[in-house]
Amino acid sequence: MEPITILMNQLRDIARGAIEVAPMIVVAILVLFLTWGVRAIATSILDRVLRRTKLRASLKELFHLLLSIFIWTMGIMVAAVIVFPGLTPASILAGLGLGSVAIGFAFKDVFENFLAGIIILFRPEMRIGDFIECEDVEGVVEHIAIRETHIKQTDGQLVIVPNSILFKNPVWVRTDQPKRRVTVMCGVAYDVDVDEARDVITRAVKSCDTVEQTDKPVQIFAQAFGASSIDFEVTWWTGSKPVDIRTSRDQVVAAVKRALDDAGLEIPFPYRTLTFKEPLPIRQMDADDAPRDGG
Repeated sequence: MEPITILMNQLRDIARGAIEVAPMIVVAILVLFLTWGVRAIATSILDRVLRRTKLRASLKELFHLLLSIFIWTMGIMVAAVIVFPGLTPASILAGLGLGSVAIGFAFKDVFENFLAGIIILFRPEMRIGDFIECEDVEGVVEHIAIRETHIKQTDGQLVIVPNSILFKNPVWVRTDQPKRRVTVMCGVAYDVDVDEARDVITRAVKSCDTVEQTDKPVQIFAQAFGASSIDFEVTWWTGSKPVDIRTSRDQVVAAVKRALDDAGLEIPFPYRTLTFKEPLPIRQMDADDAPRDGG
């Protein structure tokens, strides 16, 4: 009977301890409910304040997240001290410090992306709707989260890129400015007058409505002696979006081709000259040597 007596005593002690702790557990639960209410009120006030600012939506979400994390951390700490009176805020912070080291090693990539996301959200250069390129990924920024960025490619595919990649590697923001410079090469035959060809190409480029001419000049330079042509570098400015670039390039190339044809200026095919070390015998074919059908 002694083991049963010991077990009963232990159960009574546990029940007595549970009854003693029950009020503190109830108070801790009330503290958590209060924390939830404080978080809701605080985020509502923050939302009203942020509406008066011109901050990006992703940056507003970051402030909401940081405020929620702070309020919940404080509420959980208070609830833990109520349930376990031996705990103090200093001991909790010390425990969090030791635990954060182990968590940091275990979730290194997660925290790296988190911190990179915060820095990216504060960047004014890369916004939602910008067309960017990074590490062979090119597309429109659709969403910037804390740990990842969503990029929609021109073919419709969605690429989710960890923020650490965008933070540690060069990022080309194609739409940072409203206008971008476009360059194509155009070759004319060697017997064509260079100045005449330059004038014809210049007039053709300026006739295109997609070409910016207000404060960005059209520039035509004779660049090099090609294998079969004099090569011109044709440069102009147009919209910065990819579809603007493709549309303008198509219009300019068609206009230049049409203008050179109308002016009688040749855009040559590649020429090839074959040289033999020894003379080649030329044999004249007689009528009897001509090939016949079927043999």
